[in-house]
Amino acid sequence: QVQLEESGGGSVQAGGSLRLSCAASGNTSSSYCMGWFRQAPGKEREGVATIYTPDGSTYYTDSVKGRFAISQDNAKATVYLQMNSLKPEDTAMYHCATAAAPWAVCQVALRWGGGAFGNWGQGTQVTVAS
Repeated sequence: QVQLEESGGGSVQAGGSLRLSCAASGNTSSSYCMGWFRQAPGKEREGVATIYTPDGSTYYTDSVKGRFAISQDNAKATVYLQMNSLKPEDTAMYHCATAAAPWAVCQVALRWGGGAFGNWGQGTQVTVAS
């Protein structure tokens, strides 16, 4: 079982930056993909970014490409989401999750808002003011 703990959320003005962290503990050996998802009130969960831990490959939803960057620190079992040029529409609860699946499956699961991902963390709130 994997436990995930997110941190780093907060309130910023539009155009600002935040860096989210997702610390993993427990049996992480099969956590091939780590993903960030977000959910705003009244909206469905949306996949934001995912990273394939064996080789660092990354994949982003279109709305954050060029603004967000996902990275990993294997020594700390931590995945980060650097968020720049934040917009009010980025306001949401951000969660991280893991998937024991091939990279292609992880990308599809991200597009579908979850799927193969599990071990969801409690989330960290991001609020962007206009």
